[in-house]
Amino acid sequence: MSPKVPVLIVMLGLLAACGSNSPAAGGQPSSSASAVTRAASAKPASGATAEPKPEKAKLTLALPADDASAVPIRIAQDLGYFSKHGLEVDASIVSASTAAQALASGSVDMYQGGTTPIVADLAGADLIYVAATVDKSTLTLIGAKGITTFGQLRGKSVATTSPGAFGEIALRLSAKKYGLEIGKDIKLLYHPHSTASLTTFLSGQADAFIGPTPYNTIAENKGYPVIIDYFKEGLRIPGPALSTSRAFYAKNPNAIRAYLMGYLDGLRKTIDDPALAKQTESKHTKVTDATVLDSDYKVNLQTWNKDLRIDPKSIQNVLDGLGTPQAQAADPKRFYDNTVAAAVTRDYAAKLFPSDVKP
Repeated sequence: MSPKVPVLIVMLGLLAACGSNSPAAGGQPSSSASAVTRAASAKPASGATAEPKPEKAKLTLALPADDASAVPIRIAQDLGYFSKHGLEVDASIVSASTAAQALASGSVDMYQGGTTPIVADLAGADLIYVAATVDKSTLTLIGAKGITTFGQLRGKSVATTSPGAFGEIALRLSAKKYGLEIGKDIKLLYHPHSTASLTTFLSGQADAFIGPTPYNTIAENKGYPVIIDYFKEGLRIPGPALSTSRAFYAKNPNAIRAYLMGYLDGLRKTIDDPALAKQTESKHTKVTDATVLDSDYKVNLQTWNKDLRIDPKSIQNVLDGLGTPQAQAADPKRFYDNTVAAAVTRDYAAKLFPSDVKP
């Protein structure tokens, strides 16, 4: 059995109870597509200021970690930006695999995380990306002292997060590039979140660590060498991107629209008030080192998307990284719908960020 296959087997086990009802490549059934299209094109009546009312007033959101990428969400919660758009958002930290199962079962409304929805959808869940809040990776692969090249990881272990998450995808892409194979040449040590994987690495129980800011910055500041900086390499993968089930998307397009507007308000404040952004990151990550917080903020300023539309190239990178026959045969269009994201980008983001987003 190929070492790439167990990733999907893991997700199949998690999602078996949810059934397999993914539509064919090409996206939503026409009925849900028309509902989403109507919501995306809805505008207030002439002279009115009211926005379309969210179908659901309280949304549950799963996050893989409270890292720097989540700062706009936390600021939107703290300053009432979601409430401004008629929403209450309850965000909690869960592992990527747990989030996929929760989305598929309906116990969580949305997941703002990495590549797990693609893996889960391939395994039978009916999930879809609806907005790309970030698709420029801040992942860094860091080695133990003396390990400075990818080739030196042959026969070694790397601490990462959940199976199928963006850490594993990035590693599989790199392994392919350097003629190595995950599972055969490099052992992955899975963890529920980046805090746990970093702890494993720093305690000497892994030969390398892959993670986003601020966790990679913490390791770098301790003198561990960078093997690959995926941001500098230009890797694009959906993460964290907003995903949900197709059923939820079809029934609640106005709620998703309101969430994205609240998120963009939080992003605007994040950019305008660096001190608040760093304070918010520190509050949720427990990082107090000003150097780390400054570095994270500068990096994430380059990765937070103002145009929320999903780039199919980012999804193709994930499919290439998985490398299974099923992934290689899949059409990237199957995994996303830009209808609501495009409308919010056009009608709202372009007003908040006029120099960066063109309607």
